[in-house]
Amino acid sequence: MEILKETLFEAVGDGRRLDVLLSEATGLTRSRVATLMEEGLCLVDGKTERKAGTKAKPGQQVRLTLPAPKPAIPQAEDIPLDILYEDADLAVVVKPCGMVVHPAAGNEDGTLVNALLHHLDSLGGIGGELRPGIVHRLDKDTSGLLLVAKNDAAQLALSQQLQDRLMEKHYRALVDGSFKEDAGRVNEPIARSKKDRKKMAIDPEGREAITDWQVLARGRGVTLVDVHILTGRTHQIRVHMKHLGHPVCGDPIYGSPRGAKVPRLMLHAYSLSFTHPTTGERMTFTAPLPVEFVKGLHSHGIDL
Repeated sequence: MEILKETLFEAVGDGRRLDVLLSEATGLTRSRVATLMEEGLCLVDGKTERKAGTKAKPGQQVRLTLPAPKPAIPQAEDIPLDILYEDADLAVVVKPCGMVVHPAAGNEDGTLVNALLHHLDSLGGIGGELRPGIVHRLDKDTSGLLLVAKNDAAQLALSQQLQDRLMEKHYRALVDGSFKEDAGRVNEPIARSKKDRKKMAIDPEGREAITDWQVLARGRGVTLVDVHILTGRTHQIRVHMKHLGHPVCGDPIYGSPRGAKVPRLMLHAYSLSFTHPTTGERMTFTAPLPVEFVKGLHSHGIDL
């Protein structure tokens, strides 16, 4: 059995913020680096530095300790799982609507991770979190494509692609109302809502969030759009669509009680493109719209 140990990353200061410098050195996201720093795992010239925004002076020696991954506490469960592709490094799966991605309080089992532990022979565990192999996330009620890394090297490489915006993700979203334009871009920063900590909101002090959208079809009081996200903030599409005045249909958090009646949250991760971390091949996958999603379209006059 492989024993996973903590990892030490080293970098030399060059005037940039520590979270930027260490994110580049490790392949981890800046938010993950910031969390590790808050835990006292970063040293600058031998002294603990907890502030991610601190700039490392040229020549300073910077060290970040990445803890050994926690044991995969989630138990493998024989849950049906649609695996579109799998090799020694990664897998592409289709998450159904209603399934939580990784265990958390109140959702300790029945998650995608539980299913993955049963169906896949190995999973990456880098990051010290209880979500082995998960490269990116989907909300519980969002269906569609998810990329899973099966070893640490693949996890780092794919996470770096995500960070560098080299991974292309498109969604299908049915939203309330009708757009005057046929396409557009939302470039509005997102942060945790100051009024409701369970929600995200547009906030000038938030993290950059960019969403491109294009109309695919117009129905009775609704519009089907292709959504391409260039960043991956929590609830990004849902917050940006609400900001435009066209919340995603069936959204229990950001939607309107007077919105279109549909069977589910009408958001689906439709296509995913990335470069294979070992072969260098550019790969693209698509996941057809689920039956209940199509029913929601038909009920409002959209027939693809």
